[in-house]
Amino acid sequence: MYSEKVMEEFNNPSNVGEIENADAVGEVGNAVCGDIMKIYMKIDDDIITDIKFKTFGCGAAIATSSMATKLVKGKSVFEAMKLTNKEVMDKLGGLPPQKIHCSVLAEEAIAAALTNYFEKTGRELPEELVGKCKGNCEACHRH
Repeated sequence: MYSEKVMEEFNNPSNVGEIENADAVGEVGNAVCGDIMKIYMKIDDDIITDIKFKTFGCGAAIATSSMATKLVKGKSVFEAMKLTNKEVMDKLGGLPPQKIHCSVLAEEAIAAALTNYFEKTGRELPEELVGKCKGNCEACHRH
């Protein structure tokens, strides 16, 4: 059912935890399945120098959170905003059709954190992020 890489990321996830005084925080959830992902980023000169996640959800949700953080760590915020759920799935060797939503949630969690970063720094939200974030709309007021 799950690829070897999904099982590896689930059993030994990278970047688990929380960053105190994070420069960016994004939280998203899926009301249907109950998964919740929270991403914390430390960003210096627009480079993601550290990233952590906390995920409440199934094995696929944990695996996609782990992989997404690995894919953007060390990258610029502009590179990170290009992350897609397809890229996350490809790096995991695929997901069962009923678990694809987990990769979408991981993409949205990264976008939510990046949206938070641009808001905190008082900068205009790049077009690539407008509408991509599905996070806390009450706080953002952009959707």
